[in-house]
Amino acid sequence: MPRGFWPLLDFALVFVAFAIAYYMRYELQLIRQVFEVNRAPFGPYLPYAAVFGFLLVLNYQGSGLYKSIRGRSWMEEVYSVFNGVTNATVVVLGMYFVFQPLVFSRLMLVYVAIITIILLAGVRAARRIVQAHLRSKGIGVQRVLVVGAGDVGKAVLRTMIARKELGYQPVGYVDDDAELASVDLGRVKGLGGLKNLRQTIRSNVVDLVVITLPWAQHDRILELVQTSKRAGAEVRVVPDVFQLNLRQVHVENLDGIPLLGVTGGVQFSNRGYVVKRILDLGLIVLASPVIALLFALIALAIRLEGPGPVFYRQKRIGRNGQPFEMVKFRSMIPNADVLRAQLIRETQEDPRHPKFKNDPRVTRVGRFLRSTSLDELPNLINVLLGQMSLVGPRPPTPDEVKLYDPWHMQRLQTLPGMTGLWQINGRSDVPFDEMCLLDIYYIENWSVKLDAQILMMTLPRVLLGHGAY
Repeated sequence: MPRGFWPLLDFALVFVAFAIAYYMRYELQLIRQVFEVNRAPFGPYLPYAAVFGFLLVLNYQGSGLYKSIRGRSWMEEVYSVFNGVTNATVVVLGMYFVFQPLVFSRLMLVYVAIITIILLAGVRAARRIVQAHLRSKGIGVQRVLVVGAGDVGKAVLRTMIARKELGYQPVGYVDDDAELASVDLGRVKGLGGLKNLRQTIRSNVVDLVVITLPWAQHDRILELVQTSKRAGAEVRVVPDVFQLNLRQVHVENLDGIPLLGVTGGVQFSNRGYVVKRILDLGLIVLASPVIALLFALIALAIRLEGPGPVFYRQKRIGRNGQPFEMVKFRSMIPNADVLRAQLIRETQEDPRHPKFKNDPRVTRVGRFLRSTSLDELPNLINVLLGQMSLVGPRPPTPDEVKLYDPWHMQRLQTLPGMTGLWQINGRSDVPFDEMCLLDIYYIENWSVKLDAQILMMTLPRVLLGHGAY
């Protein structure tokens, strides 16, 4: 968008708000009747609309509303909109008391304030929807190179992977340790050391370089900033204090001097677990009639297909490494576990998270159940027992956990779930390391809102069968 587009749009919408408010006040006569002697034309309100619009634009320029800040929430924008409208309304009311115009409706100005907030908040919501759609298609996305493979670098990567609507596409990472940075993290490529940073930026068409090295290397950081800029990329530097996550940092002000306070590790509070538990049980109770019908139909289909148990039980690892027995509908032949190791050798799948396309062990009914994820419906039994939640990381097997690197173990810090960020970002198509980044992001940023978003996005993914096999 041109630089002046949003100020001009806001200014124009103020006149639209005045026109709607005039119609509501003088034609519809909402709340209070307009006597014939008090009727007025729209023209005398135009100067007030111009002043109102000018004050809004001035306020929003000063508050930074027109600056493009990725990650700023819609509610933050609405707060700025509300604050500007309130200030403009007070000033225009002051003008009324000073100039005492013959034509002026204070009730109409209340309408103007409410309508302006709705219009300005609405266009910003529409902009976010359009931006998210375009970014999902790869339009307006910045290609990002992360410098540093430590905790801070991984935090940056998992946020970019989990929040695709922010418009960042991590193409790879580099590090002082070239050997460490030669290992891919899922679909994020390890691009080696820092010696050839300029060539790496140019060959991978990098738009943005995010440096996550410790501040102790400040001379090195300044050198990398200059190298990145000379290669034609924008640069951002992440202070290494933020490896703690913003939820562990609170800022105080000492007469203009920022003081950072650091709290403990990011973990689910007891209240968080209670809230999750209430939501899980409440949703299961509400959906129980449909669940009971599906259970009966699926059990009948499995029984009619051939011999073997209806349910499949498997040992899985839950919160803090505690084992439990997970229940699923059987979707494979009875001796499927015996053939698992052989299939891993033949397909060269990642043993930490093996997923086989066209798995020969899957039955005909099982293929349908797996494509729709209905085979996981009995996980609700584990949810009722408190061993799982509706939303969370998928529980691994003990054999898979034995192959974990230390940082992978972070995904076991909370209750495993039936669905999660991994499932709505590609399901079985997501590589193991990328899945772990998504799970850790979920643990660090859990909220009721995030759980609701994941649950709502799971249904269309399941119906369309994305990444399911």
